[in-house]
Amino acid sequence: MDSQTFIKKLHDRNSKCAVAFPDRLLAHEFIDELFDLLFIPRNSSRVSLDDISKEYELLKYRFSVLLYDVIEDATQLEKLTERFFAAIPVLYAKLLKDARAIVEFDPAAGSEEEVLVAYPGFYATAVYRLSHQLLKDGVKILPRVFTEYAHSKTGIDIHPGAQIGESFSIDHGTGVVIGETTVIGDNVKLYQGVTLGALNVAKADAEIKRHPTIQHNVTVYSGATILGGDTVIGHDSIIGGNVWLTYSVEPYSVVYHKSEIKVRDNNPFPEPLNFII
Repeated sequence: MDSQTFIKKLHDRNSKCAVAFPDRLLAHEFIDELFDLLFIPRNSSRVSLDDISKEYELLKYRFSVLLYDVIEDATQLEKLTERFFAAIPVLYAKLLKDARAIVEFDPAAGSEEEVLVAYPGFYATAVYRLSHQLLKDGVKILPRVFTEYAHSKTGIDIHPGAQIGESFSIDHGTGVVIGETTVIGDNVKLYQGVTLGALNVAKADAEIKRHPTIQHNVTVYSGATILGGDTVIGHDSIIGGNVWLTYSVEPYSVVYHKSEIKVRDNNPFPEPLNFII
């Protein structure tokens, strides 16, 4: 295939595409700038109230530019922009609860400011909450661009369709996966490598609940895998590390993976350790 034919194929594919896509780089810049404005502490002697107000209005404009790529109706675009930014104060209050939960739970967290600046679990949660709000308003692709960007930065994969309660905390976070139809209650703590996933990935199940429900006050330790839309982890339960669950557990349960260790002594093993293949 020569270069002209290849370029024509690319053009034809783009012209047939029925879905409009946002500018990814602009989306990445926007979500980082919004996060920084909301949560990164600044020197108050150098930043005035007027400076912050101007930056906030500029972000609203940039957001409307992003939306224009996926929504060309000017009236709808304006309404969506206003609704999204009107929701930010509520989301901000929820995220501060998330930050406080991390401080209270993690002995390594020295302050709320440290969590805001340095904790990948908080960043991923913030991007999720902003994206979830946008998805609730009917915008489909842009929330995925935001959360997949957070995934690439933190190793934490939270689908914007998941429902997550208040005072949510992720410790360390690398490898955490939270599927689209997951429901998580209040005061839930997840460690690294936790998967809240589906039992299968059949396309026919796209419209049903495929991911588990985690009720209030549950802790899930590292490497645990909890699968299935009918799986419910009862409130005030503890799920130990490396547990594999595909069934529900009652409230106040403790579920753990039992490890057995045999210490070798001077007696010979009952079976030879040398094998000939």
